[in-house]
Amino acid sequence: MNPSSPLKIGILGTGHIGKTLVRKLAAAGHQVKVANSRGPETIEAETLATGAQAVRTEEAVNDIDVLILSIPLVRIPDVAPLIRALPSGVVVADTSNYYPHRDLKIDAIENGQPESLWVSEQIGRPVIKAWNAIGSGSFAEKGMPQGAADRIAIPVAGDDEASRQLIMRLVNDTGFDAFDAGSLADSWRQQPGSPVYCTDLHYDEIPAALAEADISRLPKRRDLAVAVFQERAGDSVTNPNADFGVQVSRIIFR
Repeated sequence: MNPSSPLKIGILGTGHIGKTLVRKLAAAGHQVKVANSRGPETIEAETLATGAQAVRTEEAVNDIDVLILSIPLVRIPDVAPLIRALPSGVVVADTSNYYPHRDLKIDAIENGQPESLWVSEQIGRPVIKAWNAIGSGSFAEKGMPQGAADRIAIPVAGDDEASRQLIMRLVNDTGFDAFDAGSLADSWRQQPGSPVYCTDLHYDEIPAALAEADISRLPKRRDLAVAVFQERAGDSVTNPNADFGVQVSRIIFR
């Protein structure tokens, strides 16, 4: 795989993060196929406006270099058989975050297992954790060209060096600096409730934020932020706008 050539990318999920990934990666010149659980006819034209193709799930995982999972954790077991059948050279990236009110209770994660390690176990192959630690509003609105002084950074964690570097390249293509956050076992440091989560930090601020993370405090902080967002929105599904989400996250998580 030429590290600078366009990639064939499959994306599962058209939620807030997934649809932005589709638009940005297709606009960057990659060949993008996207699927959701409801069928290709339900994928909005806006999501496909930069050249991506809407397909069924089985097609999204066929003949690709990279697969990006952008679906709720509760749905990971549903697609696991398809992912297990992928060729070993396909790099799998995971953007998921665990929210008990949406994903139901997952005992292993409740007991401290890093979320993406749980995902890796479910699908039977390594994953790279990326794009999970930025709010959907910031992700859609705040991307900047490489080298911009105020560019936001996104942590990327995973055990295979080449795979991690490949996903870091794609993070850059979506308009953000990629910070090498090390192993998947340490990826809890970028989970909901951590100082780096949805706080729109710059590259040189990421190391301290990762180091300050306290695994015992993440769930309480995560749930406190959810309560604030739900009270503001009046429901449990509306995401906060970019600025309000960052303000609350910085107050609670840092």
